[in-house]
Amino acid sequence: MKTALALAILFASVLSAADITGTWKGTAETQAGSVERTFVFKVDGTKLTGETTSDRFGKSTINDGKIDGDNLSFTITINFNGNEAKANYKGKVSGDTIKLTVDVLDQTIEYTVKRVS
Repeated sequence: MKTALALAILFASVLSAADITGTWKGTAETQAGSVERTFVFKVDGTKLTGETTSDRFGKSTINDGKIDGDNLSFTITINFNGNEAKANYKGKVSGDTIKLTVDVLDQTIEYTVKRVS
């Protein structure tokens, strides 16, 4: 009986995950100026994968991605002046908009990204 309940909860959480598969784009204001970033998300159940491209930092692979309902999280590795840095993203989906908060290089950056396709 406990196994059936656990499976029901698991299926309910998978069904309630937002499908953000596709391309999203936005701009963030940083201490060093504006940074434009494009995200290509792929969702498989609660697993989030894909890649992202920035006009300043190039292309990065999305790692450790998770989506739970309208909440998502993932990490990327960027190259900044020849040094690698980990960027930790958390966000909330609302229709065709995602509000993202990024912790990277001792600062927090906020993006609002919109679905492109």
